[in-house]
Amino acid sequence: MKNSVMRMGNITVVGLKAISRNKLRSILTMLGIVIGVGCVIAVVAIGNGATKSVEATINSLGTNFIMIFPGAATQSGARIFTGQSTLTAEDADGMKAEAPAVAYVSPMVRSAAQIVSGELNWGTSIQGVSTDYPLIRSWNVSQGDFFTDTDVKAAAKVAVLGNTVVDNLFPNGDAVGQIIRIKNVPFKVVGVLEKKGGNMMGQDQDDTVIAPYTTVMKRLAGKTKIDMIQVSAVSGSQVQEAQNEIEAYLRQRHRIQPGQDSDFMMRSQEEIAQTQAQSMGILRTLLLSIAAISLLVGGIGIMNIMLVSVTERTREIGIRMAIGAKGRHVLMQFLFEAVTLAIVGGLIGVAIGVAASLGVGHFLKWPIVVTPASVALSFGVAAFVGIFFGFYPARKASRLDPIDALRYE
Repeated sequence: MKNSVMRMGNITVVGLKAISRNKLRSILTMLGIVIGVGCVIAVVAIGNGATKSVEATINSLGTNFIMIFPGAATQSGARIFTGQSTLTAEDADGMKAEAPAVAYVSPMVRSAAQIVSGELNWGTSIQGVSTDYPLIRSWNVSQGDFFTDTDVKAAAKVAVLGNTVVDNLFPNGDAVGQIIRIKNVPFKVVGVLEKKGGNMMGQDQDDTVIAPYTTVMKRLAGKTKIDMIQVSAVSGSQVQEAQNEIEAYLRQRHRIQPGQDSDFMMRSQEEIAQTQAQSMGILRTLLLSIAAISLLVGGIGIMNIMLVSVTERTREIGIRMAIGAKGRHVLMQFLFEAVTLAIVGGLIGVAIGVAASLGVGHFLKWPIVVTPASVALSFGVAAFVGIFFGFYPARKASRLDPIDALRYE
């Protein structure tokens, strides 16, 4: 036991001296490992952060969210929006009764306008919705109140503002009770929504004005059809059931015959999440492939340098074997040096990867999630690369004939 410890100590000392003897060469050898491990750490951290951000954004859509778009048609095998709305407010009105798995329903009519308040103005989007809208989107009012069913029926000129609109029109924050003008139509501000943040496309969800859909249709947009229906299912497990019920209900209302394509499309929160996850997965795989290539190049560099080292130290190997060193001792010596180069490179790569991830998060304001698992994986891969690519040179050194090695010039 004591001899084994002393032998390992000697291997360690000799190995470190051999590495430090050629500092520049050792650093260049480790460079591929450093870059590869750093890329793995950064890619995983940024990917995890992006995934977390996308999940938060999708969750901000609402609870058990379903969107129904009008005017779908099949062209060359693809389902597309034709530009003609086929949905009406009446379609939405009867949906709760005909689809038991549906909890809340809101028609939506969209428009855009310059909002004026006193001497200030701001260009934003106008969304006409029903009183179910805040329940579907899980979007509460932070000041004042949301408009009522009475306001919707009467097409009342009332509005609820997003935070961005409030910041630009009412810097003092006293928006509730004020009058704003939308396309020269006066609206009374009855509430301010909680801050929501950006959506999946990076658009500011708080940059909006919410009004009764009847008001937007009659007084602002001049539309007789609605642009979309937003729905919330009773529970997450009943989203698919709700979609089936909605499809049956709308096909019946629109008199669509069996075998004909529906004149509408539906997207659920789960489908949106799956699409985003697939996109993120493809991007992450691409970046990890680049990192893997860097690790491969680093491993080949280690093998190349260790082979050179074996050639340079042939006489040293011969002397050691002549005074009693076994082939396995020489094997362990060179394997130790290869693994040390890989592990040190891995440690540096981990540090650079974490620093790069935090730097990206700081300057680009992206969420970053560095997990212990990704650090451990990167470090383990670096050690494996050292063992895998260092074994052949070490084995070659251990099989040298002592006499031939002593004669080597």
